[in-house]
Amino acid sequence: MHSIYTIIKKSIMNHFRKTYIYQLIPIVLLSLLLTNCNLKQVSKNNAEDDPITDSANTPKQPNVLFIVVDDLNDFPGFMNGNTVAKTPHMDRLANQGMVFTNAHAQFPLCGPSRASFMSGMLPSTLNYAGHMRDSEVQERVTDLDSKLLHTYFAEHGYKTMAVGKILHNHIPKGSVDASGGRLPFNEGTGRLRKNWDVKGTQTDWAMAPEQDEELADFKSASWAIEQLQSEHKDPFFMMVGFLRPHVPWYVPKKWFDLYDKEEITTPPFYKNDLDDVSETAKRISVLPQYPKTDWAIENNQWKNILHAYLASTSFVDHQVGRVLNALEDSAYKENTIIVLLSDHGYHLGEKNTFQKETLWERSSHTPLIIAGPKIEKDRCEKVVSLLDIYPTLTDLCELPANKKVEGHTLLPLLKNPEDEWKWPSIIGYKENSFAIQTERYRYLRYNDGSEELYDHKTDSNEWYNLANKPAMNAIKNELAKHLPN
Repeated sequence: MHSIYTIIKKSIMNHFRKTYIYQLIPIVLLSLLLTNCNLKQVSKNNAEDDPITDSANTPKQPNVLFIVVDDLNDFPGFMNGNTVAKTPHMDRLANQGMVFTNAHAQFPLCGPSRASFMSGMLPSTLNYAGHMRDSEVQERVTDLDSKLLHTYFAEHGYKTMAVGKILHNHIPKGSVDASGGRLPFNEGTGRLRKNWDVKGTQTDWAMAPEQDEELADFKSASWAIEQLQSEHKDPFFMMVGFLRPHVPWYVPKKWFDLYDKEEITTPPFYKNDLDDVSETAKRISVLPQYPKTDWAIENNQWKNILHAYLASTSFVDHQVGRVLNALEDSAYKENTIIVLLSDHGYHLGEKNTFQKETLWERSSHTPLIIAGPKIEKDRCEKVVSLLDIYPTLTDLCELPANKKVEGHTLLPLLKNPEDEWKWPSIIGYKENSFAIQTERYRYLRYNDGSEELYDHKTDSNEWYNLANKPAMNAIKNELAKHLPN
């Protein structure tokens, strides 16, 4: 029975193969081919309409949102530098990316620092130790056969945009596709009152103006928001520069009201801190136009100064948050690298002064966050430099390396914050003086040959200069190898 059944089954199947099924095969194949072609065309059309994807329906190079805050030290919450600082928006960004807790500027002054990280070169290579016009920075970099960071991205297909303070003023005229300009510091406020009686200082504070909208940083954030709400066919490199907490510390009263002044704690202070440093160190670092801690203590002003700085920091944090919220609500959310940094640090009573412009750690230590696609959410304690941002961004955006830059890509640390990192940070200052920062030591050498050496493992406040101890000579000699010629 089984053999008869099998024979009948094979006969029926052979019949259908010769008739119906064989006739269907070409029709089915043709239909599948046409469907596939239509799907590819739909995919191509959608890709052309979508500003985030290219014609192959794969992600474009990532956009870059580059945020620079002025004179911001390690007070923000994510840096753990102050117990009461209220910076929820920067803290939120920190939780989305890599926080470099030990990043350092290459010069403790706005103009030279910004020229350095925007060129990827040391100030000593650029051969200046003071402010330069934006056009002069561009000319100097061109003479060295290189490009400023945003210009390099523009030459590799990026749309470039800028608002606010990026270099010392704004950005070289005509060097970006769209500019929101830079507004003045004190628009709508003027000199409201003076709390320090040394001629020429900008150190001042007041609860004014009444509204955020009157200040330049609010307007810069609004311009950036407009760009993020617009359509961009090409990947973009957008720079947003905020002025606060640069002096004078003028922000509306509501930002002061965030803090109970009595809960604000003052930084560690050692009255005899400078007894073991050279006269050169004191002359070029402790500048007369800035308030002194002795004065602030005697006049009961220290907490007032900290209160104003914290209020200004919370104000600028809110403006950063407005821009981050706009990105979050935009079509560019999933494909944008965010960099947030300050141009240098700031003393707030340490070393008997309230200022930048010193070779000590408080002047160079700066926040740095890098967040975005494929970037780990973590913290890195390695000593890194703002100089390293340029090569890091070209790597993250898969651009050819600019061989003229002197920094080192942070890509290995973005993947593994515990990875080996052998480069110290080199900090320059006026009169051919330098500091070398490693994870443990900070070595300073001034133009007259005087030295300082601090062991941050045992003396994070830099109160005790070890440079004259013979046992430290080998360490000094090793660190001195990194001094620029």
